[in-house]
Amino acid sequence: MEQNHIMLWDNAPGLLEGQEVPSMDYYPAAEKKTDAALVIFPGGGYTRRSDHEGKGYAEWANALGMSAFVVNYRVHPYAFPAPALDARRAVRYLRAHAAEYGINPEKICVMGSSAGGHLTAFLCTYREKLEGEGIDAVDELSYLPDAQILCYPVISLVEADIWHEGSAESFTGCRNIPWDAVRFCPDRIADEKTPQAFIWHTAEDGGVNVINSYRYAERLRRQNVPVEMHIFPYGGHGMGLAKQMPYVARWSEMAAEWFRLIGFLPA
Repeated sequence: MEQNHIMLWDNAPGLLEGQEVPSMDYYPAAEKKTDAALVIFPGGGYTRRSDHEGKGYAEWANALGMSAFVVNYRVHPYAFPAPALDARRAVRYLRAHAAEYGINPEKICVMGSSAGGHLTAFLCTYREKLEGEGIDAVDELSYLPDAQILCYPVISLVEADIWHEGSAESFTGCRNIPWDAVRFCPDRIADEKTPQAFIWHTAEDGGVNVINSYRYAERLRRQNVPVEMHIFPYGGHGMGLAKQMPYVARWSEMAAEWFRLIGFLPA
């Protein structure tokens, strides 16, 4: 499979000496059927990025005829705002280079799993300016995507009975989560401008409580944002395409149908 490595900045803001530079891996569809693009944020608790939730999803998108971009966003020892800055830059970069990649700048879907799901939802809901933004013309473009797919996402960083503590600590950079971390919770800050969503989770997920997905879906509904959600009764955390469990694996077929419904794939 063809893959191209893309640097998000010539000189990324906020770099730490000796640490990874934010980038994207481009997976063009061999038989392209749409000008929509999928931007993927793998999970990993903000300490790493899981390959099966990155490359694995890119291959799924390519099979649908959709080009995909896996974002190598910054993780620990980085903390907020670095991951969010990288996520915004990825969407802006694609809008700036849409003609080059043959994509529609108004058909960008973002996708994330677990902590990558938090980053995806955060990208779609957080409106404050980030330190390091506004350094060039690319940053003048909108970072808000047009659709979102969340796979067993971390949503709450403040409710100890449902949160993923490691993700909360790594994202905020604090072992003791600050009192104002509620501003980092998509279920508290989503508004009517939040992009339409597809969400899936398993009820017995022991890594990220399924209530995270319920909370976000409820918030979207209250804001009149279209949302499709599927909760499977069985299955653990980090399943990705869930090939080992065909019943759960149907989520990818449902997501493909959702793409057709919203006009990101031909009917």
